Amino acid sequence: MSIAQHFVAGEVGLRPHFPETKNVDISPAPQATEDSDVIALTSDSVNLPWVILRAVHRASRLDGIPARARSVLAALARTVDASNPYDHIYARRELLTERSMQSERTFYRSLDDLETAGLIDRPPQRRYVQAGLFGRAYLHLTERAAIILGLVAEPITTDQPVEAKADSVESASTNAGGLQAGTAAAEAFSYRSANVADGGIYKNLSPTSLQKRQPGQVPVDLQRLRPLGFRDFLIFKLMREAREQGKRLSDVVEATWEHLKKAKRPICYLRALLTSTADFSFQIRTRHAEQNAARAAVEDQEAAESLVREVAGQSFVDASGERKLVVDADGLSLSVYNAEEGVARREAGQWQLRFAKALRNGQIRPAQTDDLEAFAQARRRATSSTVPAADAPRIATEAVTDHLAILKGALRRFSPALARVG
Repeated sequence: MSIAQHFVAGEVGLRPHFPETKNVDISPAPQATEDSDVIALTSDSVNLPWVILRAVHRASRLDGIPARARSVLAALARTVDASNPYDHIYARRELLTERSMQSERTFYRSLDDLETAGLIDRPPQRRYVQAGLFGRAYLHLTERAAIILGLVAEPITTDQPVEAKADSVESASTNAGGLQAGTAAAEAFSYRSANVADGGIYKNLSPTSLQKRQPGQVPVDLQRLRPLGFRDFLIFKLMREAREQGKRLSDVVEATWEHLKKAKRPICYLRALLTSTADFSFQIRTRHAEQNAARAAVEDQEAAESLVREVAGQSFVDASGERKLVVDADGLSLSVYNAEEGVARREAGQWQLRFAKALRNGQIRPAQTDDLEAFAQARRRATSSTVPAADAPRIATEAVTDHLAILKGALRRFSPALARVG
């Protein structure tokens, strides 16, 4: 039952035509026309979480600061990220002045009031000319402001027991409708939601992210392409094209470098090589194997020469005792004596390798006094049993006759005078 007077002077047409006890059906406001005085009403459709709503309410009810400062603090509470209240507040100056319903000069006075009260920090404004980030306020909520707004839990002092602090938090949570405050509320918003405020404020405003993406470091073996006119971006693009063709750009460049650096159009030439069916990796492996073999041969030769210099002037015998090897004092030649022959033979070619290999395998060993005496006796026996060369008859066998005929034919072809004589 309503005790208000229904008919009051000046209220004709302003009172509703339905009783107050009935439900009112609120329908969308009609659009205003030329013949109608109805005003179209619109509102913000953003749904704010409970933590943000509580922070805005506490900021608007805060005592000890002017009303203009409370309005700006409420706007900041609506803008800040609940999961990280100490982070930068990347908000446009126009956005904050609109939400606090203040002019720009009043807005700056409010920021001075909040900074004096120790609720915000205002570092020097950073200006990024290339990124065009002008007119943005970079603000921070202090720990005092975050605790007052309920965005973080109040730290437990040393003189207050933990149990008493837990009881106070539980009682405050019960009075707030059974929802836990502080840390539990912050953990509930571990992700950034665009519904907290304006979605645009969560964009990455770092200038480096707005710059053109820079490439990484070009591999060392491909940096030699730069003097030929290859840019870093082109080198990385060619690396991708080579990978699509099942090749490696490093192998292609290594296998064809001598021809590539002499080409008139090296870029076109390299692109054509990438589409060819040649197996450049096999060529590189074969080349590396040859280089390794040559390097190993040089190392073996050096090791053999070093071994020969160490044993210069020494004598060696084989396992059977039929041969004696004598290294000269300068280590440049090797004399081989056979028990059945009266003269010494000289080793030719890379005899150092053969000598070192035979010494390592145990085919020859350093000669002792007994070995030298045994070899001398064997040589004397072999020499006494043979017929002297002067007394041995010369017999022209069939093989000797054939060899003489071949030698005469060769001489006739190269010497016309001998042909006339024959």
